Amino acid sequence: MKLARIGLLSDSHGRAGTTQRAARLLIEQGADMLLHLGDIGTLEVLDAMVEKLDAAGKPDPPVHIVFGNCDWDGDGLTEYAKTLGITVSDPEGRVAADGKVLSFQHGHVEASMEQALASGVNYLCHGHTHEQRDQTIGHTRVINPGALFRASQYSVALLDTALDELSFIAVPRN
Repeated sequence: MKLARIGLLSDSHGRAGTTQRAARLLIEQGADMLLHLGDIGTLEVLDAMVEKLDAAGKPDPPVHIVFGNCDWDGDGLTEYAKTLGITVSDPEGRVAADGKVLSFQHGHVEASMEQALASGVNYLCHGHTHEQRDQTIGHTRVINPGALFRASQYSVALLDTALDELSFIAVPRN
């Protein structure tokens, strides 16, 4: 798949308004896809990630999610996400972009993180810690966009896979 800009969000913990502001910021910056890295919390957060629909009734840009350790109603969230056209890839999702492979997960299962690193993916994106991260481990760039709740500064990230560039974006609290 030819993508250039992937918007990364994490740890909304039910804050739909903050998530909507974050998604809009990423879309305004040219995100071709949105990935939510878990701890979604509520159905309203899923609604907040779908800005508009394409001609086929799918989110534009496409939205993919995984669940975190605080997403206790995974079945309910999955069912509702599917009605919105959101792709659920729990516990780990993978997308190919610009000839590179990106693994995304919440980050609360250490064995899953290690397995993704061992598989040699180009990018491993996760949430869970509520702290921004941009680190290279072996051949894998490990990214955490920060959090939309319980963080000194709410943030998301935009990854340009074609240029291998990452930018963190501050999200206003209200």
